[in-house]
Amino acid sequence: MLNDKTNKNQNLQIHVTDGTGEGKTNISAFDAALMNAGIANYNLIYLSSVIPKGSMIKIRKPKSNQKEYGNRLYVVMARSDQCTIGKEAWAGLGWIQDSMGRGLFAEHWAESKEAVIKLIHNSLDDMKALRSYNYGKIHHLVMGAKCKDRPVCALVMAVYKSENWEN
Repeated sequence: MLNDKTNKNQNLQIHVTDGTGEGKTNISAFDAALMNAGIANYNLIYLSSVIPKGSMIKIRKPKSNQKEYGNRLYVVMARSDQCTIGKEAWAGLGWIQDSMGRGLFAEHWAESKEAVIKLIHNSLDDMKALRSYNYGKIHHLVMGAKCKDRPVCALVMAVYKSENWEN
């Protein structure tokens, strides 16, 4: 059992951002989407879907900070890539929280906005049913891109924090 004697997350601000990009490859489209979302030039550390107690979630695109180039960036990510001309890539992140700020994220991707929203709601309904907390309503942010002639990427990310490699 993990025991954290201090709650360092009392005022954790989690920023939810989104972006789209295109490129010659799926990787370069992903990089362009990260740039568009304001979170390029980080080493991404993927987290599961738990929102710590005391967290505040804000939808906002961060400004690029060159002083943090190469830092670790802790994120929950929904990402969708598409390289078939005429098809769409959709990604979305949904979340619920209780009055103490604790909650859950659900990240999904599909070929339509409606499908992503339905998946988010179904997942959070199931996840909520397994817990005894009094969660509020479901919030979500969804982003999409259509493949015209080059690969595209759509992403939505919850950004917890940036950390340098000295820690």
